[in-house]
Amino acid sequence: MRLELGSPVRCSDAVFGEIADVVVDPTAKRVTHLVVQPHNQHRLARLVPVALADPGDRAQSEISLRCTVEEVRRLEPVQEFAYLRLGEFPVNDPDWDVGVQDVLAMPYYGAAGFGGYSAELDPHVGISYDRVPKGEVEVRRSSRVTSSDGHDVGHVDGLLVDREDQITHLVLEHGHLWGHREVTIPIGAVTKVETDAVTLSLSKDEVGAIEPITVQRWSS
Repeated sequence: MRLELGSPVRCSDAVFGEIADVVVDPTAKRVTHLVVQPHNQHRLARLVPVALADPGDRAQSEISLRCTVEEVRRLEPVQEFAYLRLGEFPVNDPDWDVGVQDVLAMPYYGAAGFGGYSAELDPHVGISYDRVPKGEVEVRRSSRVTSSDGHDVGHVDGLLVDREDQITHLVLEHGHLWGHREVTIPIGAVTKVETDAVTLSLSKDEVGAIEPITVQRWSS
């Protein structure tokens, strides 16, 4: 099964949305959950066990779920929000780890120093983050892929998994001004999978020597 990030997700009764991210056991290199969301509405994303997923319409890179839209909506929500001091980490939880996160509000200045008042820096930031099961990591389509010699060689486009949900290949997208291309990299060439980051055992030149194919996106 190919898990192409951003591809459509269809439930047994209707289309739900799209695959936003995947959750991976980094030790076993096995997909455990899909993060699915209504189109471009990550705040409504749900954590779906990968056991509920089947390959759908290959022409549309679609994934089918063996559940209804309402059943998906009753699954665990993914996104959380925290207002934290600079350098502070979201509260530790015995069951959950922090997945991908984005700063939503940077520190700002208050009074502009008029009339003897000086500006003060708000020591807090607003952070939107995803919850993932303890000990697992989250990979999204913007997650960077780094070569063994430290070069940024592109980003994750998808994963190929077998019948036991073991990852067999990483689909890497890289490109330039004249178009994007993708290459398929065996999981044996992946040395580390972390939240929002993948590291390869291949050098930049070795990745560049893999014969690419043109990316063909599903139509919206």
